[in-house]
Amino acid sequence: MLSALDLARRIEAGELTPAQLIEQCAEAIAKREGEIGAFVNLDVDGARKAAAADGIGSKPLRGLPVALKDIFDTADMPTEYGSKVYPNYRPKADASLVAMIRRAGGIAFGKTVTTEFAHTDPGKTRNPHNLAHTPGGSSSGSAAAVAAGFVPVATGSQTGGSVIRPASFCGVAGFKPSYRLLPTIGMKCVSWHLDTAGLFAATVADVAYAAATIGDRDLRVDRGSPASPRIGVLREHPWPSASTDISAALDTAARAAGAAMARVKDIRLPPVLAAAFRAHATIHSYETARSLASEYERSKDLLGRGIRELIEAGWAVTADAYDDARRTTSQARRALADMMADIDVILSPSAPGAAPKGLTSTGNSTFNRLWTLMGTPCVNVPGLTDHSGLPLGVQVIGRFGTDRATLEAALFVESALARRD
Repeated sequence: MLSALDLARRIEAGELTPAQLIEQCAEAIAKREGEIGAFVNLDVDGARKAAAADGIGSKPLRGLPVALKDIFDTADMPTEYGSKVYPNYRPKADASLVAMIRRAGGIAFGKTVTTEFAHTDPGKTRNPHNLAHTPGGSSSGSAAAVAAGFVPVATGSQTGGSVIRPASFCGVAGFKPSYRLLPTIGMKCVSWHLDTAGLFAATVADVAYAAATIGDRDLRVDRGSPASPRIGVLREHPWPSASTDISAALDTAARAAGAAMARVKDIRLPPVLAAAFRAHATIHSYETARSLASEYERSKDLLGRGIRELIEAGWAVTADAYDDARRTTSQARRALADMMADIDVILSPSAPGAAPKGLTSTGNSTFNRLWTLMGTPCVNVPGLTDHSGLPLGVQVIGRFGTDRATLEAALFVESALARRD
């Protein structure tokens, strides 16, 4: 994989130019894209032109190539949202996040595969670690592109588990920030209370650097040793249990953090959070039906089965049920804040296990939905594998608005795992 921080430092030192990096990425893509299928559109010539612009290497992102999930509008490349409804659709403007990436000195390299409207209908992408397995979704191509070493940074979005789960399956760092920390203007809206823009990179420090430079915020964690966090380990969940492998991975991460002097204890979720987990589905389907009402009414026959069934389920949800789910969410957020009064972060599996075999499903998002609904920052920490060598991820979950502290705690866990015997 390509380290965004290492590449940026080399460009800053004059050891590498943005133009040379573009060629390096283009070569890697030429070798493996045919078997992985991370992209729906590549603009290598446009990237070369951007890399030759005066001063690109002196901007905060140093001219690093960035892959853009095809849920974000781009004025210079088609945006199809993974759907047959939008063949070769050309928006008039970039999504806000895309514009921020370009302004910071990032170079848009291409659009990556997304499941249809960021839901469950899979695309063509395969897992770079084992082509017979899913890369996860909905940010399938973005996670795979980083894992394959095609680009150092990629964008994603999460409505259920679409950043953290593919990051776990592909063995990369994934960052789902606090709700609306990164703008979603120009990102296809599916659920306006859930949709969250996120990022992928090789390591926690890399993804923090990307988020800091793109968002112009104090999020970097590479300038000193992380402080020892207070960690609550979540072993019991109001959703289906984790696999043996991921349970062992969670134990390994908790032990490693404790050995590195973190204060670690087991926690349980208040009952209202179990109710909130169920409320996620109500809110998701209700809002999706209304966000995609036009697509459903005008182009129903072009929609995949998964998104069509979600929309139809949403029309069956009453306004009263939706309002009750929103009230439950507010109660759960208060309960979560109280529960975390004496801990800094929660440590939990990122997914039920390793990436499932086959390409007909992108895996299960049960370990992610509650945290998306709560709007809390989440970071997938890479570095663990199952018995077959497939990646396993654990996620560090912080309080709303504590994104830098959450990234720092994730770096602490990542570093502890790297030092374990």
